[in-house]
Amino acid sequence: MFHAFQTLAGAAVMERVTLLLNHVLASEAVAMDRLRGHAGGCIRLQFQAWPALLPPLPSTAFRVTPAGLLEWCTQELVDAAALTVEFDASNPALMALTAMTGGRPSLQVTGDAALASDVNWLIDNLRWDIVDDLEKLVGPAAAHQLGQFGGAIAPAVKAAAEALARFSKAPPGGGQPVP
Repeated sequence: MFHAFQTLAGAAVMERVTLLLNHVLASEAVAMDRLRGHAGGCIRLQFQAWPALLPPLPSTAFRVTPAGLLEWCTQELVDAAALTVEFDASNPALMALTAMTGGRPSLQVTGDAALASDVNWLIDNLRWDIVDDLEKLVGPAAAHQLGQFGGAIAPAVKAAAEALARFSKAPPGGGQPVP
């Protein structure tokens, strides 16, 4: 029963992630233009060293649509992906914080060279303007204040996640951390 719930929850999360990715892509016409030439191509995301204590991730691959957006792929298409993007997921919290604060996550891209070039460009240049989206919900003044608050606490949260990562790699008995 838990597996069935996990499968349903994973699918629901991936559908929302796809919507978010498409929202960010659609905000920049040049991003969609770069992907349009790769329509039908499949991009597989692999998360290396995913913590065993966390539930396993669902199939994470996206097919490029003719519009230059993404659609979540089925497992059959995952195996035939034109491009693979491998992320170091040993610390998912730090990985998410790095991405949310505009940093480039630790990754390796392999496969179709043209698609890899465009995906690298997207990773380096495309950012979600959260404050702009908040303005539509709460107005410009409140969105600006929330953006300032988020910007102020982001470095502290990132430092805490990095410290936790170093702590989790420390050997028992207080020896030197593993590099």
